[in-house]
Amino acid sequence: MKTNLPPKTILVICGPTGIGKTALSLEIAARLPSEIVSADSRQIYRFMDIGTAKPTREERRRAPHHFIDIRDPDQDYSAGEYSREARQVIEKIFQRGKLPIVTGGSGLYIRALLEGFFNLDAKDAQLRETLRQRLDSEGAEKLFAEFAEIDPELAAKTHPNNTKRMLRALEVFYLTGTPISQIQKAQKDPAPFRWLKIGLTMERKQLYARINRRVEKMFDSGLVDEVRRLLEKGYSPTLNALNSVGYKEVISYLNGAADLFSCKEMIKQNSRRYAKRQLTWFRGEKDVEWIELADANALPGVADAVLKKLEMEKDG
Repeated sequence: MKTNLPPKTILVICGPTGIGKTALSLEIAARLPSEIVSADSRQIYRFMDIGTAKPTREERRRAPHHFIDIRDPDQDYSAGEYSREARQVIEKIFQRGKLPIVTGGSGLYIRALLEGFFNLDAKDAQLRETLRQRLDSEGAEKLFAEFAEIDPELAAKTHPNNTKRMLRALEVFYLTGTPISQIQKAQKDPAPFRWLKIGLTMERKQLYARINRRVEKMFDSGLVDEVRRLLEKGYSPTLNALNSVGYKEVISYLNGAADLFSCKEMIKQNSRRYAKRQLTWFRGEKDVEWIELADANALPGVADAVLKKLEMEKDG
């Protein structure tokens, strides 16, 4: 196939969970020489395939995929790391004469990739451990109040249960004397390439029906056994990776705190809420070109529309 791509331009496909981002990226990859760069903060984890709706092995054979299965569930990975590493991968894709297709619903990953993320390497293992011990002894409420006092801007955007972000903010402040929110503003590093950002949307009722069907399919595919294997491997249910939609509910079921029907219904409800939050995030981004999907059969037509937009990027 002849390459006819805009120079140094990536395609970003974003939108809520379950809407068909992977399917569209594969449709486009079938028409243009492309490689897919996942922007999903949970698909990075090994052993978490069904609950994260990870592309299947067959789908990954259809086009090269990056940032799938790069960490174990108990390993940390930040948006800043993603920004740096994804830019390196994208540069190599450009060198191969292919189109990088960034696909996913993790808005912070996409923003960090495109707009940059603060590069401060302020880390201290001893301080971090001290803060964790304080969290255990003093409680999250007290440390969150401390967090809110030193960085009210970031604290206002942070859920009180997000202890990972809270501890990181405290660590950076006590090492540098500067709130993370100020550092982030001062050290933006825009990506060295252009982008076309496509947001997928769908009539709410139809999207929610797709999400419900997807959850049922996850259970049919063995979600409960997947979660059971993770726990048998020794991974703690308190890990951030497992304290996420699809996993925390099944853990409750396995612990006897919920029956199977209630477990499924809770995953459906939490997935719908997550989709709503994703839409809110992406609608707040200034450079998204929205395309409404009528149904899965509309993908070829949507791919046509995206390719025309890419052609305009090339000419412009």
